[in-house]
Amino acid sequence: MLPWLRSPALRRFVLLYAAMYAGFGAASPFLPAFLESRALTPQEIGLVLSAGTAMRLLSGPAVSRLADRLAALRAVLAGCAAASAAVTLCYLPADGLWLLLLVGVGQAAALAPITTLADALALAAAARRRAGFEYGWVRGSGSAAFILGSILSGRAIAALGLAAILPLQAALLGAAAWFAMRVPERTRRSAGEPHRQAASNDRLGALLRLALFRRLIVVAALVLGSHAMHDAFAVIRWSAAGIAPTTVSLLWSESVAAEVAVFFILGPTLLDRLGPGRAMGLAAIAAIVRWSVMGATANVAVLALIQPLHGLTFALLHLACMRVLGKIVPPGLAATAQAIYGTFAIGGATAVLTLASGFLFARLGAHGFWIMAALCVAALPLTRGLDPQGQGTGQNPGPALTQ
Repeated sequence: MLPWLRSPALRRFVLLYAAMYAGFGAASPFLPAFLESRALTPQEIGLVLSAGTAMRLLSGPAVSRLADRLAALRAVLAGCAAASAAVTLCYLPADGLWLLLLVGVGQAAALAPITTLADALALAAAARRRAGFEYGWVRGSGSAAFILGSILSGRAIAALGLAAILPLQAALLGAAAWFAMRVPERTRRSAGEPHRQAASNDRLGALLRLALFRRLIVVAALVLGSHAMHDAFAVIRWSAAGIAPTTVSLLWSESVAAEVAVFFILGPTLLDRLGPGRAMGLAAIAAIVRWSVMGATANVAVLALIQPLHGLTFALLHLACMRVLGKIVPPGLAATAQAIYGTFAIGGATAVLTLASGFLFARLGAHGFWIMAALCVAALPLTRGLDPQGQGTGQNPGPALTQ
């Protein structure tokens, strides 16, 4: 029997992640092209996208910390998903730089906490149900749904135009809000909660001082942040090279298919054999190759060969980071740690690099991808030793936080 048929909790998380990531897939590959269709220049596109990512720096940690304090991750997740669905529809009447910037920032504020809260809930559920629940299955299901959303979006664009991505994403995010209320909550309040919350506040400073945590954040910022130029300008670059929208969606979906394979099959095996540190090093090397080739050619056959490297450059690195975080982060700070990782590390780097990508693409064109490759070269030596051997699973954070 398939794993998600055995566990009701896993089935509910699969539905949540499927709706969430199908919504992301419906719009994120094509949003830069939609902005371009509204007469924005490359620099203005970079400004809108980077401003939205910068908003995540404020919204993500603040909302995640609030959810930790209230012990209400599920309700906050559902509210954010519903709000993001509503704001997405505001793109339709918006026109001009400032209105599009306002909508982009508002949507980013609502979207920022969604994945961090969902990951915190899923990791906790996986820890409670080790025999019938694996985080990689949930995250891999989301990636598979991203492919479906991207393919549907490509066909909708061909039939109805770029604006079709917006109601499609809004509907899927609305479904995610519904499914969020069906998953199990991570914690429940009790009489001792105020004392545990005070202890969590003390541990937050220790978490930020933890050497392994800080180094993980830097590696994630460099390698995952290097995807900024791809996410913002790959579709524009490919379209300018004469690649059709249906082919673009297939190329994008090919990379996510590799991501699914890593989450479900290859990733756990590589982590067990290499350890998190070496797995991160492998991801950095794959990113160096990927961005170097993208800076040199837009040949469809070559792109089809390198797009599967996304399984290593993103999925393997993410799984390695999740494994380390699961061992060094105390339970009362699960959503907060996820927010620091997802918002400050990835979001902050992506905001800066997306803005920079607009200027790089305007001046260097595709050669700007070589700058992204250089960032991954810088990350490579930092991956050595990122293996929290001998530490707990997060249920007993004392040793991990006193190193």
